[in-house]
Amino acid sequence: MKYTFRGIGAEELSFKVNRVKLEPNTKLDIKPQFSRQVRKVKNNEKLNFIALSLKIESTEAEPKPFDVHVTLVGTFEVEDAPAGSEQEREFVIEATKLLFPYLRAAVTNLTASAYISPLNLPVLNGPIFPEDRDVYAFTVGGEEKPN
Repeated sequence: MKYTFRGIGAEELSFKVNRVKLEPNTKLDIKPQFSRQVRKVKNNEKLNFIALSLKIESTEAEPKPFDVHVTLVGTFEVEDAPAGSEQEREFVIEATKLLFPYLRAAVTNLTASAYISPLNLPVLNGPIFPEDRDVYAFTVGGEEKPN
């Protein structure tokens, strides 16, 4: 399988302040929700779009001082990865890993632009999505372990 990263764009960047009254020294559990969508062009099976999204929303049960929605779309040209194949699945995981640092930067910049303490998502060394864990492996102490 061979793929070429053709570019990235923002599909959605939104920030909303919630007037939530929190007690002093209250620790917030932000709990971002991630989602991913894979799209192909009908007339060009090699052209793939991977949309990686993050959503943070306040609820009555779990109030948050802000709502954030970010969706970035990466454009990729993929060869030798037939639809439904293991190669296609590996490509989707690799594309997600490639897009995640851009998503992290967008969230940090969006929150900083709102004049609040910037939200810095952690650096990930494994998959974001549970369905990727059986394919993704990483090295721990010199030996390869599935996540």
